[in-house]
Amino acid sequence: MNYAKLKEEIVQYSKTIGIDKIGFTSADPFTELKNRLVRQQELGYQSGFEEKDIQKRITPSLLIDEPASIISIALAYPSKLNTELRSKRGERRGIFCRASWGMDYHHVLRDRLNKLEDFIKAKVPGAKLKSMVDTGELVDRGVAERAGIGWSGKNCSIITPEFGSYVYLGEMITNLPFAPDDAIEDGCGSCTKCLDVCPTGALVQPGQLDAQRCIAFLTQTKGFLPDEFRNKLGNRLYGCDTCQTVCPKNKGIDFHFHAEMEPNPELVKPLLRPLLNISNKEFKEKYGHMSGSWRGKKPIQRNAIIALAHYKDETAIDELIQVMKNDTRPVIRGTAAWAVGKIGGKRAKDALYAAKVKEEDSEVLVEIEKGLQMVGK
Repeated sequence: MNYAKLKEEIVQYSKTIGIDKIGFTSADPFTELKNRLVRQQELGYQSGFEEKDIQKRITPSLLIDEPASIISIALAYPSKLNTELRSKRGERRGIFCRASWGMDYHHVLRDRLNKLEDFIKAKVPGAKLKSMVDTGELVDRGVAERAGIGWSGKNCSIITPEFGSYVYLGEMITNLPFAPDDAIEDGCGSCTKCLDVCPTGALVQPGQLDAQRCIAFLTQTKGFLPDEFRNKLGNRLYGCDTCQTVCPKNKGIDFHFHAEMEPNPELVKPLLRPLLNISNKEFKEKYGHMSGSWRGKKPIQRNAIIALAHYKDETAIDELIQVMKNDTRPVIRGTAAWAVGKIGGKRAKDALYAAKVKEEDSEVLVEIEKGLQMVGK
C-alpha cells in the first residue's frame, strides 16, 4: 500500500465533503499533556464533562488496537449574523455563543468523519478506525495542535492561520501509518488580550483555564449560579465568546461554508421573556437541534432570568413574579426572586414579602432575602 498516495487522496476527498482543514499525526502517547491534565485535576480546574481517565485521554493504544496515525479535521463556523437583532425596552434578547449556532456541531462533524471512514474503508477494507468529536476520550486540541491544524492559543482554543479560532474539531484514530504533518508555530506572541478581558478571571495564565470559573461552563450548570458570577453573565444564555471576539487572529474572520451551521437570528438571539414559560415540547422543537440545548431548558431559563435582571427589565416584572410564585423548581423560583429584587420597585417588594410567607424551600428563602436586601426592606 502506497500510504503517501492514499494520504493525498484523503486530503483531496476531504475537500469535496466539506472538511475545511485536515492534518495527520502519529498515534504516539500525548505524554506532554499528562502533567498538564493531572495538574488541572489536582487544582479542581476541570469542568467535570471530560473523560475522567487521564490515561485514556493521552494514550490512543487504549482506544484501538495497534494505532499508527490520527487524522485531525477542522470545520470553520460563522462568527457574524447576516441579520442583526437588537435588544430594546420590552424586547430584551439573550445570546447563544457562536459554537451553538446552527445544527449541533457534533452531528455535523460526525457526518464528515463517517464519510471519511467510508472512503478509507473502500480503499483499505481491513482498516481499523475510531472517530470522535468533543465527547471522545482524546483531547481534541492536543491532537489538532500536533497535527498542524493550528496552535494552542493563550485562550485555550486552537487558532488556525486561515479561520482563526472559529473552528470545530474532530479526529480519527487509525492503524494506517500516514506520515505526520508538522505542527504550527505559536502565533500569540506577547498578546494577552484574552486574559485581560476574561469576565471572571477564568484564564488563570496563558493556556490554563479554570473551567469552574468559565462563563461557558457556568451557563451549562443546573443549580443556583453563585452570586459572584451573576452580574458577570450579562445576557448570555449559553457559552461565552469574549476570549475569541477580542483575539486579533479573529479580526475580520467570518466564514459561511456549511448550510447546517447557518444561524437563525431569532433562535441564537432569542427574546428572553418567552423563555420563562416555554414548555419542554416547544423547547425541544425550537432549540433541540442546537448544541446549546444539550442540558435541557432549565439552565437556559435560569440564565434568561438573570439576563432580565441584568437589563433591569421592568416590563418583565409581572412574569418574573409569577415564576417566583408558581414554578415547581426551586432553582428557577429562587433565581426569579433574586431577579425581582434586582429590578426593584414597590411591586417587587410586595411580591417578595408575599412569597416569603408562603415559601418552604430553604434555598429559595435565601434568594428571597437577597431580593429584599436589594429592593430595600
